[in-house]
Amino acid sequence: MIKWPFITINELIENEEANLQTGPFGTQLKASEYVTRGIPVINVRNIGYGKIRNEKLEFIDEQKAANLSVHNLKKGDIVFGRKGAVDRHALIDEKTEGWVQGSDCLRLRVKSKQVYNKYLSNYFATSGHKYWMEALCSFGATMSFLNQDIVKRIKVPLPPIENQKKIAATLSTYDDLIENNKRRIALLEKMAEEIYREWFVRMRFPGHKKVKFYKGLPTDWIKTNAKSIVDRKPFGKIYREKDLHDDGNIVVVDQSRSDQLGFYDGDPQHIATSDNPIILFGDHTCKMVLMTKPFSLAENMIPFLPKNKIPPFFLYHLIKDLTNTSEYKRHWTELTNKDVLIPYERLQKRFDAIVKINHKKIEVLNESIVHASRARNMLLGRLISGKLPVDSLDIQHPPSMQNEKDVDHAQLHL
Repeated sequence: MIKWPFITINELIENEEANLQTGPFGTQLKASEYVTRGIPVINVRNIGYGKIRNEKLEFIDEQKAANLSVHNLKKGDIVFGRKGAVDRHALIDEKTEGWVQGSDCLRLRVKSKQVYNKYLSNYFATSGHKYWMEALCSFGATMSFLNQDIVKRIKVPLPPIENQKKIAATLSTYDDLIENNKRRIALLEKMAEEIYREWFVRMRFPGHKKVKFYKGLPTDWIKTNAKSIVDRKPFGKIYREKDLHDDGNIVVVDQSRSDQLGFYDGDPQHIATSDNPIILFGDHTCKMVLMTKPFSLAENMIPFLPKNKIPPFFLYHLIKDLTNTSEYKRHWTELTNKDVLIPYERLQKRFDAIVKINHKKIEVLNESIVHASRARNMLLGRLISGKLPVDSLDIQHPPSMQNEKDVDHAQLHL
């Protein structure tokens, strides 16, 4: 095992081109100034573990972004949330460059010949760093709070720059595989959704020319409410984040936009399979998930099954967009009171059989993502700690790093 020297963030930002920047004050960026389309603003909810989450982005117009130019983000910047999930961060890349940091964020901009940006981001994702951040930011407070002084005190292990690039390249190989699988999943989901819209929204289902319509709807379809076709099930034991780990045999699903809250080893509270899936509904966020493997639940995640012989994959697509979050409240009653149009049984089953194939492919891809994530997480700590040396390894840059200029790779803004 190699023991690397450490350097503080404060030492890395001791020049005028590198700094820590808190987001704009509330008086500089008001809620009333958000627009439907424009320059995205990154807030705490958009900060994941190394990447930006695109869900529920807010926007400002170009003039407002120009007025807030000091808060514009550049490739290589690292953004932290100041309140709540302070162990999370996001590395700005070419896709998110030019976005604006929100009021509840803190931006780290480093230009140093000693540190490579992706390596720095990878270090911030290690379990040791996350535990240290959570403990330090929560000390004596009811909510974790991050400030510039805390960030400046962060100590980063400092292997040679070439080793940093090899470490980043190794981990990026797994990241590329995961992102590629996520894109394939998105395409399969889009295909299933397009079939649903073609058959049950545009009404161009197989045999539609032979069906009688009245006011644009088939006369032999049944109008009812969602409550009549869903069978709500008990929660079982409710798990909380403090009970969970980054890995384990059983996944725990919560109502956030993340895929899971965490994992544990033990018995699942719910058994789902491809042939007998279970649908989940986030009572506050309206998140809808179709589970095809054993799982357990976090708070406010409602499990349910179809009833009245409704096929499960058809039910999922029928109701998954019936309601959206308008405010922080419970939405189950609102969902089940929504009207739905039920086609004849043969058409339901035909659609169910088609999209079930897509969902099985999605299941395989999701398993690949889980295995790749576990392998990556296992390597992360070993690589950065020096337990797994990379000095003598000939590591090629993966596709996500191919476009970076082969000049001073030590600088974070290439």
